[in-house]
Amino acid sequence: MPGTVSEVGCGMGPLNAMNREGTVMDELKEVTLGEPAAEHPDGPPAEPPARAPGLWLLLLEGRLPLELAGLVAAYPLLRQAPRGDGHPVLVLPAFMASDLSTRVLRRFLRERGYAVHGWKLGRNTGPTPETVMGLGRRLDELRQRYDRRVSLIGWSLGGVYARELARRFPSDVRQVITLASPFRDLEAHNVPAFLLARRRPHPDESAFREQLRAPLPVPTTAIVSRTDGITPWQSCVAEPGPGSESLEVESSHVGMTHHPVVLLTIADRLAQPEGAWRPFRPPGGWRWPLVPRVLGSGAGAPSPSSR
Repeated sequence: MPGTVSEVGCGMGPLNAMNREGTVMDELKEVTLGEPAAEHPDGPPAEPPARAPGLWLLLLEGRLPLELAGLVAAYPLLRQAPRGDGHPVLVLPAFMASDLSTRVLRRFLRERGYAVHGWKLGRNTGPTPETVMGLGRRLDELRQRYDRRVSLIGWSLGGVYARELARRFPSDVRQVITLASPFRDLEAHNVPAFLLARRRPHPDESAFREQLRAPLPVPTTAIVSRTDGITPWQSCVAEPGPGSESLEVESSHVGMTHHPVVLLTIADRLAQPEGAWRPFRPPGGWRWPLVPRVLGSGAGAPSPSSR
């Protein structure tokens, strides 16, 4: 049975507790975004690897200024988003980003009535021991401070962290929302190689990948974009299930945290009463791309032909 954050949040800290129990978060210290690991002799993973987005999609990341302009134009609509119940929300940034990159999202959620917080761990340079310890402590801090379960929002690599925190501490997490997070394949991306360290192959590479994409014990929403120029959308969809969904938006990767449709979708998901989570239903009269597209069950298990 997974322990609570408070059980490992002090003393030796979450890192050592995770070492003793061999959790996925501990494994993430060794296996993260990086150059491809050597193929393990046990064979390839069960799911074929995704491919990084092509050059034209990478060039489309330049539409960020247009998305920022759209945010300003959509401000009156954003003010009509549902208000929350004041529960705590922890937002985790993408690789090489900091809390500054999630400021727009956090301000929006704060205006909607949530007790929203950044991770306060500086720039996200990967799952270092300091980051792993800090994540456990931050979740424990918010859990104890508000005496309520915490919703986790993670952008890109931050979403991988969010999922593994929820897997480790399900009794402390209300729901998880990931934004373009490649938890199905950590190596399919367009991150410049000079920012990455070559990673060591996991002792059981196939099992590790399966564990990362396995369903979570808490409600989960994966928000993806087919026009993402950094990570392939197929690597970001969640396994289908009664407490899991994947929603498609028309957004760049770098624009996920301030895209109006993404913000409205997050507000909709967070506003659900605790213990009464339901899959997203587009509001009547609104059509794609002004609302997310609900991906079918087949999206949770991409086939090679869809890549």
